[in-house]
Amino acid sequence: MKSAVYHPNPNLQLPWNCLQIGLLIFPLSPFLGFVAIAVAALLTWIKQYRTIIRIPINRGFAVFSVLLFISASFALDKTAAFVGLFNLLPFLWLFAGLTALIQSIAQLRRIAEIFVVASVPVIIMGFGQLFFGWTLQLQVLWVLVDVAIAPGGIPPGRMSAIFMHANIFAAYLAIVFTLGLGLLLERGLGIRNNNKSPLPTPVRLTLTAEAYFLLPIILIADFAALILTNSRNGWAIAIIACLAFAFYQGWRLLVVAVSGVVASVLLAAFAPNPIAQLFRRIVPAFFWARLNDNLYPDRPVALMRKTQWEFAWSLTQQHPWTGWGLRNFTALYKAHMNIDLGHPHNLFLMLSAETGLPSTLLFCGLLGWILFTGIQLLQNSHIPNKLIFFSYLVVFVEWLLFNTVDVTLFDFRLNTISWLLMAAICGTVYHSNQAHHKQTSNQD
Repeated sequence: MKSAVYHPNPNLQLPWNCLQIGLLIFPLSPFLGFVAIAVAALLTWIKQYRTIIRIPINRGFAVFSVLLFISASFALDKTAAFVGLFNLLPFLWLFAGLTALIQSIAQLRRIAEIFVVASVPVIIMGFGQLFFGWTLQLQVLWVLVDVAIAPGGIPPGRMSAIFMHANIFAAYLAIVFTLGLGLLLERGLGIRNNNKSPLPTPVRLTLTAEAYFLLPIILIADFAALILTNSRNGWAIAIIACLAFAFYQGWRLLVVAVSGVVASVLLAAFAPNPIAQLFRRIVPAFFWARLNDNLYPDRPVALMRKTQWEFAWSLTQQHPWTGWGLRNFTALYKAHMNIDLGHPHNLFLMLSAETGLPSTLLFCGLLGWILFTGIQLLQNSHIPNKLIFFSYLVVFVEWLLFNTVDVTLFDFRLNTISWLLMAAICGTVYHSNQAHHKQTSNQD
């Protein structure tokens, strides 16, 4: 088997190299990183156009794109709606191209390794921000390099590193933590491919055997940073990741231990007072007080998620077919509640309110299809080294859950990463099934 630096299809080596370089620089230079990733997708479109349009999921997202255009045409504020299309349509095009570029488990492993390596300076900046008062505003040619570290974090006291909000940083850390955990477990179980290609490597970004000794340290730092984001969403996702791997590997004692810790924190936060007081002697207030909002007791009703969700659903009921238009929620919510709010902290309710139920149901169906086909491939015996593919499915489930209580669409970094990871799952599923069917046909 060729080394992961080589693409299974030699004609796609150049776009594969562009994708790797883009991923490596993307956290610190989103513009340059995205350009490299977009070039990878464009070259793949040019070379694999017929394959791209044959992949069923791409046809589904093409229909979804048409529905988005229709919704924007009927929007309350059409200008805002058509501007809002830029948060989706370019990434759907990117997704389609990358489904034809990412084809193998070896490539998934390679991408996971790059994610871990690229996260190290970001995590260091996060600790510097919170404990050493680091501040930075580095901007070269407006977007060429754009790195900003806010003093004390955003919001204050919560680690956000170079991201716009601590919750968004928590979502990024959760992705890195899950993929890194998959790499670590795969390495520990001795199933990582150690074959070396005798040819000179075109792009040397992979973790060496020595570098894998640093992986546990990176993951511990990642987990600590995740806690310091003070994001309930991030905490839940980290716990889900640990439980998912424990279930998958059959580690029952670890499942019991993690479940016990989670139960203790929940009882300290929400149990009747006598029981809660008992558990609060053990569980630090940093955790239980954040969960039950005791840390922020004076939060306005308009900022409560329940209030936002109810308003979004009321908008859906008023315009169920085409919605009010992308990016129209903010103005409508301000007129109703007299407060600025960018989104209703639920991607699916936001889409139903802004684009209508038909497009939202199609979108949810496509996401369900990605998960279903991914699980199907995981259950098949013809795919080797399933653990790293499993970690991608866990990340996808985490993304789904995170977007039920927040929206990652408006952060450029996280939006790009999300579509890339979905494309990685879909591309691997499609090409693995194609290869298996071809092999079966040849045997017959």
